[in-house]
Amino acid sequence: MAPTRAPALTLAQKLIARASGRERVSVGEIVTCGVDMAMFHDSSGPRRLQPMLEELGAQIWDRSRVVLVMDHYVPERDDDSRRIVRIARDWARDQKLPHVYDSQGICHVVVPQHGHIRPGMLCVGGDSHSPTGGAFGAYMFGIGSTEMLGVMVTGEIWLRVPETIRMWWDGALPAGVTAKDMMLHMIGRFGMNGGRYQAVEFAGPAVAALSMQERMTLSNMSAELGAQAGLIAPDATTAQFLAEAGAPPVDMAPWFTDDDAALTDHRFDASTLEPYIAAPHSPANAHGVSRYVGTRVDVAYIGACTGAKLDDLRAAAQVLRGHKVASGIRLIVAPASLRDQEQAREEGVLQVLMDAGGELFPTACGACSGYGDPMGDDITVISTTARNFKGRMGSPTAQVYLGSPYTVAAAALRGCVTDPREVLA
Repeated sequence: MAPTRAPALTLAQKLIARASGRERVSVGEIVTCGVDMAMFHDSSGPRRLQPMLEELGAQIWDRSRVVLVMDHYVPERDDDSRRIVRIARDWARDQKLPHVYDSQGICHVVVPQHGHIRPGMLCVGGDSHSPTGGAFGAYMFGIGSTEMLGVMVTGEIWLRVPETIRMWWDGALPAGVTAKDMMLHMIGRFGMNGGRYQAVEFAGPAVAALSMQERMTLSNMSAELGAQAGLIAPDATTAQFLAEAGAPPVDMAPWFTDDDAALTDHRFDASTLEPYIAAPHSPANAHGVSRYVGTRVDVAYIGACTGAKLDDLRAAAQVLRGHKVASGIRLIVAPASLRDQEQAREEGVLQVLMDAGGELFPTACGACSGYGDPMGDDITVISTTARNFKGRMGSPTAQVYLGSPYTVAAAALRGCVTDPREVLA
């Protein structure tokens, strides 16, 4: 008799099986998983966790697996932000946390840049964009403060094994079209609940061709797609990024979806994709840029974890090199991390953006989270951020459009929404 063949598994099932100490798990099962890394920031972390831990008289289960990032309320501008950041700094010192990144950039960029997220891991984050970690072949998702308290004390979390929804991209992206455009297209097609809090996996030739930072944009915005996790199987691109980040070597071979695993498949052709825009007031209100060409803008914002990494800054500089932004346009550049900012400076990319008329803002969440210099009343903003809900960037009367760094830079150059391929030609 032929041996019984083990059932095919998705990448999500393999990652959750490893974390739960089992050979395999089935969709719908509820399992308890060991957490390899827990990340939180000044807004979601100590100010909420410290009093709960003290009330329980509990200790952190493993300080070496905890990463704290100060990114939401820095630089401190008022008494409230100073209080929040002081709580985080004091608690990190008292707890002797070994992995603290204070004013180094946005958590979703800083944490992988320091090698904390690796293939095969199960990670949690105290922020809704924590699925960014899925770009590295890790199962990472966002949780609230009460769940984070449980993780801090026990090092474990339960979850329901999700279905996998695979977004398969054939072909190759045209010049001037990016992962942000792919993501806005998917959110526009499926809506903000299209992921149904399941595991979305991005795959296919067009995904494999993306840089690591572009993959991070896909996984990051799986939150806007309504997914629990946004996964990409690791490969040589992943290995190179992690090696440069100083991460310990890891076996990436097991982390892929089996050919005949049960999943829902959606297919796309990257070669036919045009730049995309999400109009107010939802990322799901997304259409090809041609629908909005000519819409006047007041502010162009290049910032956030999904729009101001080094690759994003390079893209914007491609559009703006040797040019000035249109009269009356404010161009704000808030790099996603100090590391990316310094690399952009060394390459001359930052100088291109400043010469074009850009204002350099701190490497923090900034206006994306409504902090710092939020957008004014009755203005139109085009932004590389992930969300354009009413009031998200400050004033509820601001009209916020989302686009790729190419599209945002092209709008700054012309003073209105523009197909970036026109100015790149």
